[in-house]
Amino acid sequence: MGLVFWNRQKRKKKIELRRIPATDHGITASQICDKTKDVLRRLNKAGFEAYLVGGAVRDLMLGKEPKDFDIATSARPEEVRRLFSSCRLIGRRFRLAHIYYGRFYLEVATFRGPHDTSSQGVTSDDGRIIHDNVYGTVEEDALRRDFTVNALFYDLASGEVLDYVGGVDDIRKGTLRLIGDPEQRYREDPVRMLRAIRFASKLGLEIEKETQKPIQEMADLLDNIAPARLFDETLKLFHSGQAVKTLEQLREYNLFSCLFPLTEDGLHDPTFNAFVMAALSNTDKRIRSGLSVTPAFLYSVMLWRVVKYHADRSLAQGYPMMQAFHIAASIVLKEQVQYTAVPRRFTTMAREIWSLQARFNYKDCRRSMSFLGHPRFRAAYDFHCLRASVNDDVTMEDCQWWTDFQEQDEEGKLEMCRLHKGKRRKRKKKKKKPNSAS
Repeated sequence: MGLVFWNRQKRKKKIELRRIPATDHGITASQICDKTKDVLRRLNKAGFEAYLVGGAVRDLMLGKEPKDFDIATSARPEEVRRLFSSCRLIGRRFRLAHIYYGRFYLEVATFRGPHDTSSQGVTSDDGRIIHDNVYGTVEEDALRRDFTVNALFYDLASGEVLDYVGGVDDIRKGTLRLIGDPEQRYREDPVRMLRAIRFASKLGLEIEKETQKPIQEMADLLDNIAPARLFDETLKLFHSGQAVKTLEQLREYNLFSCLFPLTEDGLHDPTFNAFVMAALSNTDKRIRSGLSVTPAFLYSVMLWRVVKYHADRSLAQGYPMMQAFHIAASIVLKEQVQYTAVPRRFTTMAREIWSLQARFNYKDCRRSMSFLGHPRFRAAYDFHCLRASVNDDVTMEDCQWWTDFQEQDEEGKLEMCRLHKGKRRKRKKKKKKPNSAS
């Protein structure tokens, strides 16, 4: 891939700064974590500009609890490191400072400047930013951010919100708007298309007309993004608490097939579509309730139909059921990781969820009791009952048997197995053929 080093004369843009007082934006210092306030004050005391920025300001204005408290400053990464002994510098495309407090850390970024005004700004032939260590002013940093609602700066000292791009008005109107020319911004970083869907779904914002217009036509630019980065974006999309709405919007803008090409066609099957929607709805409920979720379950659901297809083919060739699922998993995961690089610890768990579906067919005492002790039993059981809910070759009666079985004491479990054994049909004895010699 060819690289282009942009070194054009800097163009001045007329920027209108609005300072929104605390009485109008509603953010108070008490809503910001103490460690963040400490970093901001120490940077200010050292003579640097420093603001709370991005998603934290946006979420606080929307009445939501921020996930992270990121900081933007005029201090260079090396200067931040000299101020904080626990600071570590990371990143190649753009250098960032992480200030650690035990396992917890705060991310501090230097104001960015226009990437096309320095030899430090490198783009590919198609306009994608490859290298971006170009520093600038707070005004330039605001213009470099992706969406107006993410380009707000909170000044701890004055209590004001600095707005250079109309982000406050867009938050109040419920609008998600890209800063600058949408086509150019998507070419610089195609992942912004996925971020548009995520923010719109998660925050309940409506994507502005010009921002949404190029997405369908430019979706294939995601083919050039590293699969590892797309895996991270996939988790952010589907583990935001709005997975059902996210899937609908991804499909509307032709983006879902860039992440799950093996799943897209299967969603036209009513049973599989209902299966996926039920899984995502359950995931949303768990996240909103503060319960844990795992990427392995997401991928086991999304790829189930094609795994089942390959497993059925192996079964037809005479392979045992467990082995058939292992063969199918290898085929499917090998292709999927070309699009989203799923770490091995999650693919291993997905393999187990799929292959363990066969063990629910066996309800004799020895195998049933042993199965309950399997480390992946609960995940496989949830998957099994999810299949039952949409009648995917599993009945609710079968799911209920395993539900009841878990709740019984040892004597109750033995009794359930004996009763099940009694219900099984006895094999009919084959009639002996008459002796032809007689």
